[in-house]
Amino acid sequence: MITGIMFRDGIISAANNISNSRQAVDALNIFPVPDGDTGTNMSMTITAAKKEVMGMSDDSTLSEVSKRCASALLRGARGNSGVILSLIFRGFSKAFKDVDEASGKDVAAAFRMGMEAAYKAVMKPTEGTILTVIRKAAEAAEEMADTNDDPIEVCFAALQAARDALAKTPEQLPVLKKAGVVDAGGQGLVLIFEGFNSVFGHDAIVQPLEGSSVQPVSTPDKSTVAEASGDIEFGYCSEFLIERTKDAKETDSLKLRAYLESLGDCVVVVDDESIIKVHVHSNCPGTVIQSALKYGQLINIKIDNMRYQHRNAEVGVKEGEAPIEPKIAEPENKYGFVAVCAGAGLEELFTDLGADVIVSGGQTMNPSTDDILNAIMQTPAKTVFVLPNNKNIIMAAEQAIPLANDRDVRVLPTKTIPQGISAMLSFDDSEDAEANQMTMTEMAGAVETGQVTFAARDSEIDGEPIKKGEIMGLCNGKIMFTGADREDIAFKTVNKLFKKSQHSLVTLIYGEGVSEEAAGDLEERLKKKYKNDMEISVVNGGQPIYYYIISVE
Repeated sequence: MITGIMFRDGIISAANNISNSRQAVDALNIFPVPDGDTGTNMSMTITAAKKEVMGMSDDSTLSEVSKRCASALLRGARGNSGVILSLIFRGFSKAFKDVDEASGKDVAAAFRMGMEAAYKAVMKPTEGTILTVIRKAAEAAEEMADTNDDPIEVCFAALQAARDALAKTPEQLPVLKKAGVVDAGGQGLVLIFEGFNSVFGHDAIVQPLEGSSVQPVSTPDKSTVAEASGDIEFGYCSEFLIERTKDAKETDSLKLRAYLESLGDCVVVVDDESIIKVHVHSNCPGTVIQSALKYGQLINIKIDNMRYQHRNAEVGVKEGEAPIEPKIAEPENKYGFVAVCAGAGLEELFTDLGADVIVSGGQTMNPSTDDILNAIMQTPAKTVFVLPNNKNIIMAAEQAIPLANDRDVRVLPTKTIPQGISAMLSFDDSEDAEANQMTMTEMAGAVETGQVTFAARDSEIDGEPIKKGEIMGLCNGKIMFTGADREDIAFKTVNKLFKKSQHSLVTLIYGEGVSEEAAGDLEERLKKKYKNDMEISVVNGGQPIYYYIISVE
């Protein structure tokens, strides 16, 4: 039988195993554009679960461990691959509900439910990807369970099928075959399953290699402590998770929220099927704890004396010496915005357009669902529009929607920075949320986006080799130009996108490593060719990775 402690150790082993091979998985990405790579995203996603389960006791049931794991994965999911991984484990958790120890048939059911959850999340599933790998694993698990109820044998059969499916991904996706690699997401999933197998089959946790971990890059949130001035009305910040239990006297999280609001302020109560996340400022943390115990058992309890922290902040206590609490806002306004971007200029631009909170991130570091959820909860609005501005962040943002249960969250499918800018410019405060969502989505889709960056790895596109470090010009995500001259590639990209009869405005957003003079020379070159047919705006975005982000409208 598979016990809770085995599953706990399996999570730890799996997280270590993919972290050890993170860079190798990243290198499998065939598209040479530097982005939030698959290995990094999957590693950071499952590491969130590892941190959550490490402290669980040896007598924890499989049901308890899998639920805790699924909740942590949900909040820690980064990138599309991380979201799919979290959904697979959510399926596992549902199958293991009320199961203390799993039989072979239980494991097969878990694989089936994990596979179904992953497929449902993708509008147009593509075979030869992580989806194929989990489907083949589920099929093999069910086939083995029909004749052998040993859960270890069922897990090993699933692993073998996953390996075989991974090896065949190049036959299903010609781009993989041409590049001579297997699917990166599928490889990540196999590494995770191998980490579990090390525990299930050999009773050994894969150990982390030195230097294999990765830390998210983010802009620190403003601290409620640092911003405080004068007297602090409610002196204690209480934050914890409630793990729902069968014998809980109370189940309605809205009732808990209402009670906590009578005790203090900055109340946040978000929940899913297994946990309730609580944050509140009060003068009676003991009463807060007692009220929460009616809903289940408490974990990750943190209580801070904000008056003490404020005194330390005033005399210059260094960062890390006093915990920093995120700013929590009551939903007072009608509308609010959360935008994802990287670069001081872009952050200022989105703020000027009306964004309440900026989530620092983009290509090289996709923010997690929890990062986006925290930003939503910091937005003082009843309806919050989220602009991911990157195709690899949309799914993670959508996972935050059901977690923010005290406000209406609408994720706009903005895949690029220009789409996000266009969406915000089309917002009309006099319209309702539904009408705004439709208009903003439509306007975002009408923008042509150009990007000038460098090749992160050797690759081949449409039969043409691309060398690492070579400058690339992308038109709406497709590589169209390569070369050594950055501004020449940018000029060609604009030429490809701009059509006199359809467009009139071009915005050049230049990033790190590009001087104002170089951007100005590009502007003059475009003006010389297009004269009055083209209105050009030049913005210092300060963004990493992309020398130029180009908007054509």
